[in-house]
Amino acid sequence: MDAGFFRGTSAEQDNRFSNKHKKLLKQLKFAECLDKKVDMTKVNLEVIKPWITQRVTEILGFEDDVVIEFIFNQLEEKHPDSKMMQINLTGFLNGKNAREFMKDLWPLLLSAQENIAGIPSAFLEQKKEEIKQRQIEQEKLASLKKVDEDKKEKDKDTRERAQSKSPRRSPVKRERKRSPSRSPRRKPSPVGGSSPPPPLMQLPTKPLEQLVEPDTSGRAMPEPVIQEASSTWFVEYFLCFAF
Repeated sequence: MDAGFFRGTSAEQDNRFSNKHKKLLKQLKFAECLDKKVDMTKVNLEVIKPWITQRVTEILGFEDDVVIEFIFNQLEEKHPDSKMMQINLTGFLNGKNAREFMKDLWPLLLSAQENIAGIPSAFLEQKKEEIKQRQIEQEKLASLKKVDEDKKEKDKDTRERAQSKSPRRSPVKRERKRSPSRSPRRKPSPVGGSSPPPPLMQLPTKPLEQLVEPDTSGRAMPEPVIQEASSTWFVEYFLCFAF
C-alpha cells in the first residue's frame, strides 16, 4: 500500500472541494475590479478597518464581531484572493450583499497600494473636504464675530457723538401744586383762646326815674313792680354779655 494514502489532504487537493469552488465561481457574479491583485504590504489596513466595520454593520443592521474579524483575517495575507473572499462572505451576507461589499472594498485596496502612505485616495479627498469645511465654518464664525464687534463700536461712537452735541440740562425742580380743598380752611384763632366779647350796649345816662314821664292826667302811678322788672331785665342783660 502506498504510504501517501495515510497522509492528510487539504481542501485544495480534495477534488470535492475544488469542484464545488469551480461551480460557485461560474455561478456567482463578480465585479471586474476583483480581477486585479492587491499587495497588502503596501496597504495601511488600520486605516481601512473602521470603514469595513461600518459597512458590515450597515448591511447586517448590527455590529457582528465574528464577520468583521473574519474579513480582517483574510486581508492579513499578502495577496488575498478577492473572488474566494466573496464566496466565503456569501454565507454571512448573502450573495447580493457580498458582491456589493467586495465591489466597494477592492477599489479602496487598489487605490491604497498606489499611494505612499497606503491610504486610499477617496479617504484623502474626504479628509481634505472635512478640513476645508472646517476652515469655512471657522471663517464664517470669525466674520460674524467681526461684524458684531464693528456694530457695537459704531453704536458706541454714535451714542458718544449724540451726548457731546446735546447740551446738558439742569434738573428743574417741580413744585407740587396743591389742590384746593373742598371745605374752607378755618382761620387760626388768636392767642388767648376765646374771641373777645361783643361791645356792651350803651345805656342811657339818665336815671330810671327820669325815663318815666310824670302823668299829669291824674292817673295813678304805676306800681313799682314794673320798675323792679325793668331793673331785673337790665341786670340779666348785663350778666349775659359780661360772662
